[in-house]
Amino acid sequence: MLLTLGKGFVGCDPIGRIVASGMWFPIGSDFTTIGMVITSPRLQALGGGRWMMKHVMAQCEDRDIVLSSTKAGYRLYTSLSFQPVSTIFQYQGIATSIDPSHLVVNESVRQLEPKDTESILQLDKSTFGTDRSNIIKTVLEKSQGSVLVRNNKILGFALCRKFGRGHVIGPVVAQNSADAIALIAPHVNQHAGQFLRIDTAEQDKLFTDFLNTSGMQEFDTVTAMTNKPLKKAESEFHSFALVSQALA
Repeated sequence: MLLTLGKGFVGCDPIGRIVASGMWFPIGSDFTTIGMVITSPRLQALGGGRWMMKHVMAQCEDRDIVLSSTKAGYRLYTSLSFQPVSTIFQYQGIATSIDPSHLVVNESVRQLEPKDTESILQLDKSTFGTDRSNIIKTVLEKSQGSVLVRNNKILGFALCRKFGRGHVIGPVVAQNSADAIALIAPHVNQHAGQFLRIDTAEQDKLFTDFLNTSGMQEFDTVTAMTNKPLKKAESEFHSFALVSQALA
């Protein structure tokens, strides 16, 4: 999926073995994310990460850039003039079933249908302040989804797809934590007993308590960073989970 959505480079040693990579994922005409920046330990000590980033950033031209930095990469990105925006918390674990009767919202969530696509795209655009249709459409093709409907209008969605050791939930867009929980619960129950992950900047106690009850514990953090001040989207909706760290 990342190869379909992004562009980038690999670095090779003298006999052609790949020892480094870096990708960028264009979003609209003026925005991009950077991910999959990976180098061998020896190259890290020799400045391989900076070398790869300069190649990738040269292709990004004047676009606003967002990336997710691991603790190991933080020093590199600050040296390239990236500034921290928020902390992204990675929750993961073996999913535990949730009793729907315990949810604050449980009567207006249904499975996502093909006819819902345009509503999903509009919700995502209003939440993030930029058109990510190319990414969301690709993720939709590989995901199962849930939508929250009130008064015949979709007011939230959550997607879940195969990823790594099991499945990952994201993106999730909702008006509040209770709605987000109701959207995520069906995916938790569907994958009960299996490995499940969610990446989120949300730290509302109602939401994080739900993740812990669902079997997903905080495992690690990364830092969302940008090379330019971000324009804050003016929306009543909030993002409760990212597409993934690579496409933050």
